[in-house]
This record gives sequence, C-alpha cells and structure tokens, in this order.
Amino acid sequence: MEENGKVRIGFYALTSCYGCQLQFAMMDEILQLLPNAEIVCWYMLERDSKEIEPVDIAFIEGSVSTEEEVELVKKIRENAKTVVAVGSCAVHGGVQSWEKDKSLDELWKTVYGDGTVKFQPKMAEPVEKYIKVDYKIYGCPPEKKDFVYAIGTLLIGSWPEDIDYPVCLECRLNGNSCVLLEKGEPCLGPVTRAGCNARCPAYGIACIGCRGAIGYDVAWFDSLARVFREKGLTKEEILERMKIFNAHNPKLEEMVNKIFEGVKE
Repeated sequence: MEENGKVRIGFYALTSCYGCQLQFAMMDEILQLLPNAEIVCWYMLERDSKEIEPVDIAFIEGSVSTEEEVELVKKIRENAKTVVAVGSCAVHGGVQSWEKDKSLDELWKTVYGDGTVKFQPKMAEPVEKYIKVDYKIYGCPPEKKDFVYAIGTLLIGSWPEDIDYPVCLECRLNGNSCVLLEKGEPCLGPVTRAGCNARCPAYGIACIGCRGAIGYDVAWFDSLARVFREKGLTKEEILERMKIFNAHNPKLEEMVNKIFEGVKE
C-alpha cells in the first residue's frame, strides 16, 4: 500500500479474448475506486503500465498457454500480496482447453497452419496450475457485481465469500421452468457454480457451464451424466459438452466413465 493509503492494483492479461477486462473497464464503479486505489498495471487503460511492480492485489485474466506466461504469472505472484484469477480462462483454462485429446502440434496446425509466432506455445491451463491463487471470480465474462463485491471486500481488508451452490438453485428461486427435466435439453445447471441468476435457463436456453463446476467436491458429473444417458446422449456427446469449461476438472472423465461401465452404446 502506498504512503497515501491507496491500494496498489494490477490487472494482467494472459491468453484470452480480453472480454473480462473489457467488462470491468466499462464499469462506472471503476471511477469510484480511483480515490482509494492506484492502478499500477492495466494495459487496456494505460499503455505505460508497469507489469512487474509490487501490488497489493493482482487480477489475472486468461489461461497460461505459453512458456513466457508461465514465467510472467510467477513474477506476478512474487510481487503481489493477493492474487485473484478472473474469468473462466484464468480459473478453469477456458474454452481453449476443451480439446485435450489432440496433441499441441495437431491443434496448432488446425488453427495456424504453417504460421509461426514469437512465443513458445503450450497447452492452455488454469493460472492455479503454476501459482497460488487466493480468490477466483467466475464467468465468461464474470458478472460486474462479482467484481464490485470482490474488490470492495478486499479494499476494506475482508475476504469475499465463495459460491458453493449450483445454477439450479437460482432457477428455482426465479420460478423458471426446468430446461433439463421439462424441455429435455442437456443443461449443465446442476453441476455449474451459480452467480449468474440463471440467465440462460431463464430464457429457456440450456446452461453450458461457463462459470465452471461447483467446487468442494459437490459437482456430481456422474449423476448428471446418468440423466443425459437416459435422454439418449452418448458418452462422447456428454464429455464434449461437459468439457467446454471443465476440461481440467480432475474428476470429470472418471465420473462420466463410471456411468458407462458395462453399457453398450
């Protein structure tokens, strides 16, 4: 913290669409933050940002998908008192982690052909794979209220409370029709972390899990896979849908495979 009492904040971007930064940069509430904080690094707002500087809070957007980014996140961690992973790419590896069954060379040729870049690429992974993350802001992009809540509690020296319940709870509270049971569509609401106010199911659209699976070992992929199987989906179709934002979840494939043991498709 500066001698003037301002909290030093950095916003860093790895491999992403920059949608999380844009979401926050467009918030009017940012202006209310300025009297109490010094923005040390945020290239979207300030071209002369200083990337490797001591900060009180470091917000990191994007997945780690180059060797250079591995080194960057380590330096950010060394210089930050608190590190917050922002958005599905930073928290879960993002949609760029979806296809883990193909090699990096195969994926590279599919996307870039014979093109070259100055960075050393690697398979996309969550920030937490390489450094300790103190708090996570979920979503693709996150809700504005989640950022306001996180930054507000951190600024007063408190700690944001995590969300440990699924999108289904918000659906029930809002009186929505169940997309999974009533429309028969493969909705991931039962295993996805809430906080979006069930925006997609409210319009009859199946949740695709952009906020990632609920933590604390209560994302029951096996139970949901059984329901999907009963509705005619194959194991491959179920895994493909569940992996969009959960490719790095260590229990996903194990739990889904268990449902199909001894089952002829």
